[in-house]
Amino acid sequence: MGRIAIFTDDPGWHGQQLRQAFAARGYSAEYVSLTECRIQLQEGLLPLYIPGFTGSLPDAVFVRGVPGGSLEEVVLYLDILHALKIMGIPVYNDGHAIERSVDKGMTSFLLQQHAVPTPQTWVLRDRQQALAIAEEQLRAGHQLISKPVFGSQGEGIRRIEKMTDLFWLTHSRGVYYLQRFVKCAGEGYSDWRVFVVRGKVIASMRRRGIHWLNNVARGASCEAMQADYEMTDIAIKASKALQMSYAGVDIIRTQDGNYKVIEVNSIPAWKGLESVCDIQVAKILVEDLLSYCATSEKMDAVC
Repeated sequence: MGRIAIFTDDPGWHGQQLRQAFAARGYSAEYVSLTECRIQLQEGLLPLYIPGFTGSLPDAVFVRGVPGGSLEEVVLYLDILHALKIMGIPVYNDGHAIERSVDKGMTSFLLQQHAVPTPQTWVLRDRQQALAIAEEQLRAGHQLISKPVFGSQGEGIRRIEKMTDLFWLTHSRGVYYLQRFVKCAGEGYSDWRVFVVRGKVIASMRRRGIHWLNNVARGASCEAMQADYEMTDIAIKASKALQMSYAGVDIIRTQDGNYKVIEVNSIPAWKGLESVCDIQVAKILVEDLLSYCATSEKMDAVC
């Protein structure tokens, strides 16, 4: 029986779904925290220590969470993901994809470089310049969103609507990330979550928020909606721009009828998506990962 490591500190529903999907394919899956892994360049030992895999490394790794922490701690976690891939262990999504998406500044930059429509964005260190940019945008009639460079599920996000809000403009460990607020088409607040696997959209839904943040974790309702050709194309381009095996792409339809990508998630949740779509996301992801493993083995055999 093959063995899989699922990196997570909180397996929850998603971890259970993945473990069941791997079991259905004849693989056992163990939950592992990256905080307990280490690099050990010692004679007679594997160069990586993964709890539960002391005799041999896992056949593949599924990343369901990367812990926060200091810069040094996060770099260590990513180093372990990079090292696994260098040693020929498939990592899903891999360390490079996670680096690109966790860092919102780089995400915005790569989307812009690959001609994926995304809101105007500024990432900088200087507070006075950040205030000047915000004042200029407000005077021009635009609202802004202030986000932490690292973060998820809407944590730490503020909306800047008027000059007095600038008093509360805060940095994220010294860095300001400002993005023009995009008003969605129609009434209320809504956006789309488009789930992409290996360059193909497998499902999509519209999320309606109880306020301007549309995260399911913050009470947004879900509605199954089929993405049109343009939205599908944009979501696929976004996942390719960040070189992800799979991604949850968040898209807003603007008041002028255009689309803008506001987030690309390399460790997306899918419980809300499954609640409205007739689809088994964990099964699809597991099959894609194992298919990739099989292809890699064949390539190694040829080489």
